[in-house]
Amino acid sequence: MARITGSLALGGEIMNTKYILSCAVAAILSGGGGAFAAEAGAAAPVSTASGASSVAVTSAGGMAAGAADAAAAPVDEIVVTAQRRNESIEKVPLTIQAFTGQTLNQLNVTTLDDLLKYTPNVTYGNNGPGQGNIFIRGLSAGFAGNQSSATAGNFPNVAVYLDDQSFQFPSRNVDIYVVDMNRVEVLEGPQGTLFGGGAEAGAVRYITNKPNLTKYEANAEGSFGGTSGGSENSRVNATLNVPIIEDKLAIRAVVYDERRGGYIDNVPSTFTRSNTDIGNYYFGIAPTNGVCPNKLPGTAANGCTLGSSPQSQINNSSIAEKDQNPTTYQGGRISALYDINQDWNVLIQQSFQDLDAEGLFAEYPTGSDFQPLGALQVTSFTPSYDKDRFENTSWTLNGKIGPLRAIYTGGYLDRHISQQMEYTNYSRTGGGIYYQCSGGGASSSLLGAGRGQPITCYSPQGYWQDTVKNTHFTQEARISTPDDWRIRGIAGVYYEDFKIYDVQNFNYKTIPSCNAANLAVADAGGPICLADVRTAVGSTANQPGVRGDNTAFGEDTQRGYNQTAAFGSIDIDIIPHVLTITGGTRYFNYRESEAGSQYGTGSGCVDVPNGECVGSIVNIDAAHDKVGYHGFKSRANITWDITPRTLVYYTFSQGFRPGAFNRSTSGVAKDSAGNAQYEKPNGYAPDSLTNNEIGLKTELFDRRLQLNLSAYDMDWDNVQFLFFNPTQLGNTTFGVNGPNYNIKGVEAQVVARVTEELSLQGSATYDHDTQSNSPCLVDNISTSPGFNQCITEVKGQPFQNPFGAVGTTPAFSPSFQGNLRARYDHTFGVYSGYGILGASYTGSMYNQPATYLSGTGVTVPNTTYLRYLQAAYVTEDATLGVKRDKWYAQLFVNNLLDSHASTFTSSAQFIKSEVPIRPRTFGLTIGASF
Repeated sequence: MARITGSLALGGEIMNTKYILSCAVAAILSGGGGAFAAEAGAAAPVSTASGASSVAVTSAGGMAAGAADAAAAPVDEIVVTAQRRNESIEKVPLTIQAFTGQTLNQLNVTTLDDLLKYTPNVTYGNNGPGQGNIFIRGLSAGFAGNQSSATAGNFPNVAVYLDDQSFQFPSRNVDIYVVDMNRVEVLEGPQGTLFGGGAEAGAVRYITNKPNLTKYEANAEGSFGGTSGGSENSRVNATLNVPIIEDKLAIRAVVYDERRGGYIDNVPSTFTRSNTDIGNYYFGIAPTNGVCPNKLPGTAANGCTLGSSPQSQINNSSIAEKDQNPTTYQGGRISALYDINQDWNVLIQQSFQDLDAEGLFAEYPTGSDFQPLGALQVTSFTPSYDKDRFENTSWTLNGKIGPLRAIYTGGYLDRHISQQMEYTNYSRTGGGIYYQCSGGGASSSLLGAGRGQPITCYSPQGYWQDTVKNTHFTQEARISTPDDWRIRGIAGVYYEDFKIYDVQNFNYKTIPSCNAANLAVADAGGPICLADVRTAVGSTANQPGVRGDNTAFGEDTQRGYNQTAAFGSIDIDIIPHVLTITGGTRYFNYRESEAGSQYGTGSGCVDVPNGECVGSIVNIDAAHDKVGYHGFKSRANITWDITPRTLVYYTFSQGFRPGAFNRSTSGVAKDSAGNAQYEKPNGYAPDSLTNNEIGLKTELFDRRLQLNLSAYDMDWDNVQFLFFNPTQLGNTTFGVNGPNYNIKGVEAQVVARVTEELSLQGSATYDHDTQSNSPCLVDNISTSPGFNQCITEVKGQPFQNPFGAVGTTPAFSPSFQGNLRARYDHTFGVYSGYGILGASYTGSMYNQPATYLSGTGVTVPNTTYLRYLQAAYVTEDATLGVKRDKWYAQLFVNNLLDSHASTFTSSAQFIKSEVPIRPRTFGLTIGASF
């Protein structure tokens, strides 16, 4: 063990993986001695903040399946804390998917992408690791790029928790690394009473192993493998549990380092301006039948200067490379548990993680110069990366006050994101050309038009940078009665303070800046210059002052909310152990705010000194963006235990999520006379979800078959919609409250022990999600001729209702999802082994609601919200494991048949992109427990 752990060093090459593998293989084959303490990745029962054992036990049927020596046992239940107390998953009256740490280890689950294969009814808007939104039961109004999401994105409707700490964030839920976990719970449907705002559609809870006060434990694991068509992968982690004072004080620590090799190639390419670019048409300078209009200075009869300027073509030779999207997860946790006395203990835990996702995680069907590309290829002209680091400190004081259990828990999250993303394809749009081409006649909309200068286009290269700091402080205190009381209750109070500090810069301005030299040339009648922009004077700013030469647009903002809440729930056994009713509610009080500035380059920036153009600056502070809202969200259950192993239930539950502000207000949707018909609102309100659910949970055939069924009918009201449609609704994203949706669905979960050695586990969902009403975008400008009426035309053209029609399907709502796994355990001599074979199916779905413009046949997008159909797909996985004494090893293959499909199709970067399933990966994992 000393030779293995001695090479651990967080932040570099944490462990010599190949050396570990060779040592471990030799030890297995030689039958190295020592008692095997636990199954690979399993955790012993430990004391937790709830005051009871947190070990989550399941059968060999799949969820944390045991070895062959346990194969004759019936199916066991997982212990969960979905109702803020320890209880069997089979006794909780709601739909839960749960996986123990052992199961996750044997299924090679370390990230959210891995987990999603085994959680039907959970989908993901995926821009790459740590760059997406989670959706449950199809409750989605669409998803786009990460740009500006920290400022303009709405809050997610699925809560993510690490133990009792909230980790959710707009479009960037933390990709918590799965190692030394006791279990992961997925709670479906609204959880507003016990988990509050953000758990509107459900919650994903990562529950860590806690220190063991009675026993020394250690585990080290290494994995090495490859990617079909890509680079190699490696993974190492080590866990150590030390009782400092037996039965009194223990410390547990885990470190990890995983490198996922890239598999998408950035192929050599040029980017050449084209006379058919939609930006040319937008500004009225496109050719007619291939011939320029010949009315603009600098144009010729048979070719446009716009497309033939010497700087109108660039290439990516300096950054073209194979496998350009490697990802590294590095981090660790350390926790200390101290028993103060027989009734009280305190737990302190520190977690930290660095996620470095390089390159682009999407492929382009068509390249930037309209060339067809192969699978897993892109054409990128600027290095892209996402660096995401967090530290989280949490604390829990647990004890008893008389017969009541009491708990105080809290946490402080400090997260930092630094992201840069390729954006060159924006250059083909009206917005891109506006910041990169100048001159032309008075009829042109280009900057510097009518100044007697020919049309001149500069480099089309563009990118955006986002620097985000996020802090999240939470506190909660709860008291609860003993679980064996006939009338049981729980009550608590909650406080949180959530802050986002965002600096987002769009760097695609290539018209020369107005430094002293360029300004002198412009003043002498030469080519124009375009001044650098700055934050609004006197506004709240994270980085006040002038931006760089290439920044065309951006925001420097601070937003967030604080919340106080009080909640309570009571269970009454009408007939003990047979009939129970439950009722509970939560009172919440939010205070939300936003401040800062939005800045952009406009005509007032032509030929003025850098930093002195102010015409396109919005001081958000002046809007006094502060709002409060409060209310109640409740739940009720009726649970009938027909037999000790069969229950049926009815659940009523409610959920909600906070509203948000828009960066600015302005008039859009102009009529044929040029009059605005709609003023973008300053913000939008929370939306809400009401769930009615019935279910059956039963164990049959001497508990060798476990079957859970549920059906639900949910109403999602006042749904938050984001719009970005430059030609009709302006060139900045804004949010509104829109239509309602109805969701009807059924879900089945089954675990079966077919024989003593063969077990099966599967789950499936069918959802029918539809829009249930059809509001319209109402003319809200009192001086407009159509005031207070539905907007039906914009700029003389018909305007499609952006909220859509009754009966249409929302985004990320596949009708059917399912998975099935088979496990076979067998003992041969001194070895015990197992094999797992599984398949997962995801049905077809759209990336945006039916109201959004279709991306079919669109070569150059003019919006980040084009709608695409994502085809159904199947993936298969296989694992073969063996153990002897303290050593274990497993061979694995993920995406066995190398399926290729899009998990998220988007126009977010102004080119059709598809985030593919990770190609086939394979490898060998070897570890030891002591």
